[in-house]
Amino acid sequence: MKSSDNRLIRLIALFKFAKSALLIAVGMSALHLLHKNIAGLSEHWVARLGLDPGNHYVARGLEKVADLTPNKIRNLGIVSFIYAGLFLTEGTGLWLVKRWGEWFSVIITTSLIPVEIYEIHRHPNAIKCLILAINIAVVAYLLYRIRNDPAHK
Repeated sequence: MKSSDNRLIRLIALFKFAKSALLIAVGMSALHLLHKNIAGLSEHWVARLGLDPGNHYVARGLEKVADLTPNKIRNLGIVSFIYAGLFLTEGTGLWLVKRWGEWFSVIITTSLIPVEIYEIHRHPNAIKCLILAINIAVVAYLLYRIRNDPAHK
C-alpha cells in the first residue's frame, strides 16, 4: 500500500485514540464523583456559570443528575473504561498498520453503528449524525483496503 494510505490509517487511529481519551476522562470523572453530592455540585455549577435554573433544559439536566445513583455512576465509569480499552486496541492496531487492527476496527465499529442509530433516533443532533457518518466512512474504507490490498490476498 502507498504511504498516503498509511497516513489515512493513522488518521483513523488518531480518531480512535481521541475517542479513547474522552472515554478515559469520562470514566475518571465518574469515579471521582462517586461519593459526592452530585445534585448539590450541579446546582453550584449552574449558579456559578450564570445559567437560569428555571430554564427548561437546565432544570431537566438537574433532574437527570439528581437521579444518578452511586451504582449508575460506577457503571458509567466501568463502561467508559471498557470502551476506552477497545478504542485503544483499535487505535494501536491501526497505528501499527496491522491487518488484525483493521479487522478489529471493522468489527467493533460496525457493532456500535446500531447503537448510534438508536441514539440518533431517540435524541437527534448534528454531532451524533456526524460521528455516525465518520464511523460508516471508516468501516467502508477499511473494508475497501482489506479487500484490495494485494499483499494480503
